[in-house]
Amino acid sequence: MDYHYVACSEDNSLVKGKLSAASQEAASDMLAYSGYRVLSLEEITPFFPAQKLTARLSGINPREIIMFSRQLALLLQSGTDIVASLELLQAQVSDRSLKKVIADVVSDVRAGIPLSDALRKHPRAFSPIYHRLVAVGERTGNLEVVLRRAADYIERVATTQKSVKSALVYPAILLIVAIVVVGILVTFVLPAFAGLYTSFGVQLPAATRALLAGTDWLQHYGLWLLLAMVAIIVVGYTYTKTPAGRYQWGKLALTLPKIGHINLLNELSRCCRSMSLLYGSGLPLPEIMTLVIQGTNNKAMVKALTEVQQSMIAGQGLSGPMAKNNLFMPLMVQMTAVGEETGNLDDTLATVAESYEAEADDKTKAMVALITPAMTIFIGLLVGFIALSLVSAMYSIYGQVSI
Repeated sequence: MDYHYVACSEDNSLVKGKLSAASQEAASDMLAYSGYRVLSLEEITPFFPAQKLTARLSGINPREIIMFSRQLALLLQSGTDIVASLELLQAQVSDRSLKKVIADVVSDVRAGIPLSDALRKHPRAFSPIYHRLVAVGERTGNLEVVLRRAADYIERVATTQKSVKSALVYPAILLIVAIVVVGILVTFVLPAFAGLYTSFGVQLPAATRALLAGTDWLQHYGLWLLLAMVAIIVVGYTYTKTPAGRYQWGKLALTLPKIGHINLLNELSRCCRSMSLLYGSGLPLPEIMTLVIQGTNNKAMVKALTEVQQSMIAGQGLSGPMAKNNLFMPLMVQMTAVGEETGNLDDTLATVAESYEAEADDKTKAMVALITPAMTIFIGLLVGFIALSLVSAMYSIYGQVSI
């Protein structure tokens, strides 16, 4: 992947440039090794991201990583050495992408490279949080415990994401059905009836005239309407690939009515879950914030977390800077303050994560419970209006012809 960076050199001069690295963390390490202090580091996304598309099509399911982690923990606990454990897992894994990743990891570990460094070379399979936890486990001698914690973390995050997607499947199907039905009626059915009505030369009901006028407009200008929509989508997509566009899109996703609140709950629950896991593993807060930021896709949330991290490094604590940004909800701020005072930050953040996950799930189900019948009623009214317009026109023709 390619990255654009802004950094400070050893003589405090500003340096800008581009570099290629396997991950954002690897790019940051390369710059640090060269003596630069990183000020900003943004991934360069091409207009048609072929590499990302390929990665998604051949991506590794989180469930595979969960099984890999738990089975590796079990093998290590039973006394099997790390290389033999990895080779055994490589032989039984069915996912081709993961099998190749494990093969590379086995080769590196056999060559004397630590497991965490070997995993770090595969950012599409193992996140920065994952391989950093493994490094902690290697250092403390509790690798199997850390692997179980990592598996539990991935499972919770994946379950939350899956519940949201599953809840939106039925409304999406209804929307597609509505578009297909209206498209068939406008393209094939209504033009045939329009010709029939015109041949009789009779006065049609107002509803029928409005329906036929709308159909005629779509036939003449529908292509232009479609092209305009495509142009708007292309321009919008291009804008979201710029730093300003990605930030504005992220902010919009968190501030939209209803759905924005659900998105914010999911973002905050993931942040709390990550921070709880990392803090409980003994990592310092500045490094925890760096890892959480690296694992966050929403650029508005990245900006908010970065501001908190900078204030925290300046000695302002964690809860204080959070309270200054309205993206962090009061419960998270208050519980973080309690955790800082009591020293149980991991437990309090885990409690907040569970609360936000439950709230997001409830609000998603409530929203879908409203959207589904509303869309069903809308489709019924639309089809009913079309049918009524056609039938009333037939009766009108019959009445006038009979006279």
